[in-house]
Amino acid sequence: MKFAVFYWKGKTQIGRVIEAENAIECFDIPEASIKQDGVVALIDGASPKIVETVPISEVELLAPVPRPSRNIFCVGKNYHEHAKEFASSGFDSSAAKGAIPEAPIVFSKLPETVVKNGAAIRIDASVSTAIDYEAELAVIIGKAGRNISKEDALSHVWGYTVVNDVTARDLQGRHSQWLISKSQDTFCPMGPWAVTADEIDLKDTLVKCWINEELRQDSNTGLLIFDIPTIIEAISNGITLEPGDIIATGTPAGVGIGFNPPKYLEPGDKVRVEIGGIGTLENPVEAY
Repeated sequence: MKFAVFYWKGKTQIGRVIEAENAIECFDIPEASIKQDGVVALIDGASPKIVETVPISEVELLAPVPRPSRNIFCVGKNYHEHAKEFASSGFDSSAAKGAIPEAPIVFSKLPETVVKNGAAIRIDASVSTAIDYEAELAVIIGKAGRNISKEDALSHVWGYTVVNDVTARDLQGRHSQWLISKSQDTFCPMGPWAVTADEIDLKDTLVKCWINEELRQDSNTGLLIFDIPTIIEAISNGITLEPGDIIATGTPAGVGIGFNPPKYLEPGDKVRVEIGGIGTLENPVEAY
């Protein structure tokens, strides 16, 4: 099932997306819970009642988890061809160990980076002039756990959504660690909604990105270097994952830094990320 967080009739609401009817069934969940948790409010709650059905065209879609409770976990260099293009870019502080990592490379983005479908990715030229896009499938954890085994990992997954792991490449190279380059304001578009885990075939899910109608990234989650159970096992090694935690699983080849010369984002660009079985996340690029 698909679930959306949205603004309608003067308040934040949540409901089930009925794509065939271009509608959303609104649930009777208190607004305070939705504002705090987004779709996470559905994870442990009782079955909500449907109070009305509204056309999608009449609502303002928000990010499925508008403000994660803690940093978003992210995995770097997790597709073979992207690992190679990044290692040769000059911005990869881990390249000395080889293009293909031996274990998942994990970093984080601040919760405040999250913006909704349709919101602008904002470029501050006084901070960075090398802004890149990264289309990614994101995991939404539904059950807490520590030292989770690969065999049990998917039982901890509630669902999935789409994210764009926007990155300031020059800051990434300058600081070696990636938090600053990944955590600029507006650098984590998320949406348009979330789907439950049963909707996604992790061995065969398309990951695509267009910049101004030019297809730049075209891959499949079956090509991940470290699959999602391996990622969850690695991150939960000594760290308790909590319901609502977000894990961005890595981006395929075709990012701006992979071109010669690089094709960075500029004000006026439009970025469209599509993940099969979920939907399309679209964001314009604007200057501060």
